[in-house]
Amino acid sequence: MKFSLLTIHPSILAGICSDGLLSKAQKKNLLKIDIVNIRDFADAPHFKVDDKPYGGGPGMVLKCEPIARAVEAAKAKNPDSKTRVIVFSAKGKKFNQTSVHRLLKYEHLILICGRYEGIDERIADYYADEEIRIGDYVLMGGEVAAGVVVEAVGRQVPGVLGNPNSLVAESFSQEILKEHAQYTRPPVFDGHEVPEVLLEGNHSLIEKWRAAKSSERKKKGT
Repeated sequence: MKFSLLTIHPSILAGICSDGLLSKAQKKNLLKIDIVNIRDFADAPHFKVDDKPYGGGPGMVLKCEPIARAVEAAKAKNPDSKTRVIVFSAKGKKFNQTSVHRLLKYEHLILICGRYEGIDERIADYYADEEIRIGDYVLMGGEVAAGVVVEAVGRQVPGVLGNPNSLVAESFSQEILKEHAQYTRPPVFDGHEVPEVLLEGNHSLIEKWRAAKSSERKKKGT
């Protein structure tokens, strides 16, 4: 799975992608994450990536030219890959676990990170395949959203997680809506005890307890 992350703030994404399981997955060649600086595709000598909005209004808008060039360059580096180009937008479709499994069908995801007042609408209309949002709120830019997509999709790639069973019974999987509660040592902390059933080693009872807790969380919506 390949990710091309288009941004004017590469350092934000470098931090997200250079540590933990994402770093290990790249070293194993399970994931390839290419952080692309949109400014590299802007016109010299000023390499300007934004301009005032037509019609007036506050803030600045990211320009078409450098983003379109960056998209085409990312595609050219992976010409034989099944590619999906995504823009992060408050008006986009909400990203969820169903979206994760849908995006896994692609070999190459190009994620365009907006800033300021957004991206020239022609990028979404003519260069992107879809617009998504990660929640009903506004961020300063698309970099954090891109990190969410990379983690959510990337962890589903075989071999990325140390234990593949972690994907089987987790929150928002196809089988269950909410994951059961998890505990670890010590058995008593600050007077609060781990449920006794988890300490007894009876796996049949443990599975029943977990199923009940999962169902309880689903009903409560927590």
